[in-house]
Amino acid sequence: MTTPVLKLGIPAGSLQDATAELFRKAGYKITFASRSYYPAIDDPEIQCTLIRAQEMPRYVQDGSLDCGLTGYDWILENDAKVTEVAELVFSKASRRPVRWVLAVPNDSDIHDVHDLEGKRIATEVVGLTQRWLTKHGVKAHVEFSWGATEVKPPRLADAIVEVTETGSSLRANNLRIVTELLQSTTRFIANDTAYRDAWKKQKIDDLVLMLQGAMAAEGKVGLMMNVRTADLEAVVKILPSLQGPTVSSLSDPAWVAVNTILSEDVVRHIVPQLKQAGARGIVEYPLNKIID
Repeated sequence: MTTPVLKLGIPAGSLQDATAELFRKAGYKITFASRSYYPAIDDPEIQCTLIRAQEMPRYVQDGSLDCGLTGYDWILENDAKVTEVAELVFSKASRRPVRWVLAVPNDSDIHDVHDLEGKRIATEVVGLTQRWLTKHGVKAHVEFSWGATEVKPPRLADAIVEVTETGSSLRANNLRIVTELLQSTTRFIANDTAYRDAWKKQKIDDLVLMLQGAMAAEGKVGLMMNVRTADLEAVVKILPSLQGPTVSSLSDPAWVAVNTILSEDVVRHIVPQLKQAGARGIVEYPLNKIID
């Protein structure tokens, strides 16, 4: 009997390393071989293909891939008809969404969308930009940019529509942001037909659950300690947690074990307080996944 296989698209380029790290935390090891577009994964029921995020929606839509990770921006740019299974808010530099913005030279006389009438705009998201201009009743010449878009104004373009996370690259090229077109985050998408298949849907849902669990655990740690029953109320008041700490009985009825989850950057502030309140045997431990 043939083993069923889920065809999974892994985004190449800037998201590749971040995606591999997220999968590792979720319990999947992806290995990239030099010059190969077919990474290995330690799950015989998954077949990986390395594809640029810009193209991912098209290949998922036509069924070449069952599912994959891409940006919401590229779903819109391709006008792709796919199932958005989950939003995974991660990117190459931060957990913030990426922003597609209209930018112009600092001394430009363009100050809003209507000033773009008849102007030349360079961008990688031609379709998205054209639809945005049409929405505002503006006609402009939108041309595809193959890269280095920030250097094109003012000689090669009047304005650009470019992606940014912090805006530092735009400022470095003496550009200012006029307006924001779109905020985009990473999405896990599936082919509509594949997601109606019972086995593939379960496989996709299980994979997404683990990815979301790994993301939920980022920046969180577990903290456990022993507390005298008489000190429990004072200790619990100090503890922030996801749903309240877990309190368990110990062999000595005068003591209980307290276990909680909290942000890693909080630990250094509250451990001294916990010790002063009566907590003993305080142990901090890392978390790989948190599944609600």
